[in-house]
Amino acid sequence: MSLDTVGTALIRRHVGRRLTKLREKSGLTQEQAAQRLEKGRSTIIRMEDGADNVRFRDIDLKAMLEVYGASTEEATVVLALAAETRNGKKKGWWHDYTELPEWFGLYVVLEDSATSIREYESELIPGLLQTQEYAELLYRTPSGSTTPEQAKQRVQARMERQSVLDRPTAPRFVVVLNEAVVRRPIGDDGLMTRQLERLLEVGKHSNVSIRILPFAAGMHGGMAAGNSFMLLDFPEDPSGEPIEPSLAYVDTLTGAMYLDKPSEFAAYELVWRDVDKKALSAAKSKELIISALEGFAR
Repeated sequence: MSLDTVGTALIRRHVGRRLTKLREKSGLTQEQAAQRLEKGRSTIIRMEDGADNVRFRDIDLKAMLEVYGASTEEATVVLALAAETRNGKKKGWWHDYTELPEWFGLYVVLEDSATSIREYESELIPGLLQTQEYAELLYRTPSGSTTPEQAKQRVQARMERQSVLDRPTAPRFVVVLNEAVVRRPIGDDGLMTRQLERLLEVGKHSNVSIRILPFAAGMHGGMAAGNSFMLLDFPEDPSGEPIEPSLAYVDTLTGAMYLDKPSEFAAYELVWRDVDKKALSAAKSKELIISALEGFAR
């Protein structure tokens, strides 16, 4: 995946992390770096955070890189990445949706730039695979949880998000669904029939794998996790370093957790390996989905 497909927000975060590592490698604190560069400490903080309101100007970056003792190779990568943040990229489509929760904005940026997405779902059809009517019912439950305008925008955003699976640089999307997801009636039989038909259709994509964790699997790692979750991996910069650390994303009722510490990611990776091992094969999963569909279609 080229950097042309990576969101500017992620590149800014990556530049900030590289600057932080170079400063720490030089043995300087943020305060000491600010003094050497004749900048305010708040400026150093914003640059290391990759804040939207900071311009990564070459003149400032070159001064920082010199103070930090960056090698020619390190400096070349940082300057090239910074140039990507100034190349006139338009804001992402999600900025038009004013009713999306603020905490969700980062996930959309991450999802849009990921090279692979692995998702375990215990209760629901994943957002990237939902039909519009399934999503509409979801955002009306429980009654009063969203306003009509919030529900409308969130459904529209969810439908637009699904285009990520169809683009030329689409991520690899691997899904493991608890059998209850396809067995439990949601809405009327017609809604579930159309939803399961969509699963079968999207499952034909070469970059999509949909598998079922059957009831017969018994105890499994997903139970220990306690929540559905996603694992995201990202493309590399010119030096071979990931633009964003691999992370586990856990959605909650009022927010989200972005778990990118190695120990946190490793814990969810372990859970993923267990549910992946106990899930049915793609062929057997398709048979189970068809069986569930036929039950709703009668």
